[in-house]
Amino acid sequence: MGGGGVRIPDGALYGRHAVLECLRAGRRSLTRLWLAEGARDAAILNEIAEAARARKVPIEAVPREALDRISDHAQGVALSCGSYPYVEVDEMLAAAQAAGEPPLLLMLDTLQDPQNLGTLIRAADAVGVHGVILPERRSAGVTPAVVNASSGAVEHLRIAQVVNLAREVDALKKQDVWVAALQDDARATGIFDTNLRGGLALIVGNEGEGVSRLLRDKADYLIRLPMRGRIASLNAASAGSIALYEVLRQRQAAS
Repeated sequence: MGGGGVRIPDGALYGRHAVLECLRAGRRSLTRLWLAEGARDAAILNEIAEAARARKVPIEAVPREALDRISDHAQGVALSCGSYPYVEVDEMLAAAQAAGEPPLLLMLDTLQDPQNLGTLIRAADAVGVHGVILPERRSAGVTPAVVNASSGAVEHLRIAQVVNLAREVDALKKQDVWVAALQDDARATGIFDTNLRGGLALIVGNEGEGVSRLLRDKADYLIRLPMRGRIASLNAASAGSIALYEVLRQRQAAS
């Protein structure tokens, strides 16, 4: 069998940026780092090894085939670590208050594609959201594939898993957080014509129906992106990322 009989456990993180950011964040328990034998072709691998040594994580050199078995995107590195540290929504609101900023939260309605989820999480980190809220059921969670797709950004973000998104919307409204659903709907206003500067939870829907009707009805307002081309829509990751940057633009213009 290829890989010299080495078996890397299920759930190990993979990908150079994903592994490095997990080591840097230090939010998980860390067990072992595997590097492909002879893999010294990039400065980031030295950074990964140094970060592992700083956290006293054992390092083991293994045949590259052992790493390729866990993913085609392993890039010669894998990390065994504890489960992702989900938080409570109250922690996100407290972080916004501590920073002296109106809360900015991203709510994802049953988004199931790991690549889309990872891309949105990376954008959320880039614009400085205070947290991302996911439903516990019928949604992708923070898996190794999502960590890799986010280039490790998820390791620095606050992520909550909640039982009921609709109930969470009601709770946020009581704490002066406005709720906007991104949806191409007859009732929606153009995103560039909507004031998004206050406390805000932005809901982005899944790859099929978008935001559910229940959440659309509960939202304070619906917003849509202008579409001038022949393709009628963008995927969830693209649309959500654009919307997040419009929120950031408005907030910076107001400061």
